[in-house]
Amino acid sequence: MSKVFVNIALSLDGYMAPEGMTIENWADPGYKSWGAKWGALMTWLMSQQYFRENLKFGPGGETGPVNDMVCKTTERIGANIMGKRMFEQGEVSWPEDAPFHNSVYVLTREKRDPWVRPGGTTFYFINEGPERALELARESAGDRDIRIAGGANVIQQYLNMGVIDELEIALAPVLFCGGRRLFENLNEPGPQFRIDTVFDGKSATHLRYVRK
Repeated sequence: MSKVFVNIALSLDGYMAPEGMTIENWADPGYKSWGAKWGALMTWLMSQQYFRENLKFGPGGETGPVNDMVCKTTERIGANIMGKRMFEQGEVSWPEDAPFHNSVYVLTREKRDPWVRPGGTTFYFINEGPERALELARESAGDRDIRIAGGANVIQQYLNMGVIDELEIALAPVLFCGGRRLFENLNEPGPQFRIDTVFDGKSATHLRYVRK
């Protein structure tokens, strides 16, 4: 059976996104320095060869264990689930050939027809809640895995549902001092994980946990 996993970057003080990083401030990355903070958080990923090729940033980039990890993680994904906030931010910043190349299920109250993009990405807008989105994602993923892409609130919903099998966290040495935390609003008792792998890159420590 396919696995449900989270693969995200996290600041040292536990934030997925800095304060001020909203669709309203998207054109002003200087607002509360959210652009610089986000860039520092994602430096490890943006410098990888596979990531650059996938987003058509041009040749170059780092190779090695981190690049191999990015490739393996991306290629295991058969479907993605995300929230409306993450989709709206990506809608104004992703290239026309969105970087998913599979089905993406967006949790929203908005009624909207599927949005088909070049390269195999189709966004489906789900009004029936996280359980329905996961059901549809399992159907389309087949024997590949399902990534809960974010944001924090969506990941928390699936943690509370007890369906997340793996957590992959790139812990970057940057402090946000505010923003959207990952581990909030969780029910007791929370799911239990064990350490699977830990390795250091130049710009982040990569942690992988699997459910006990």
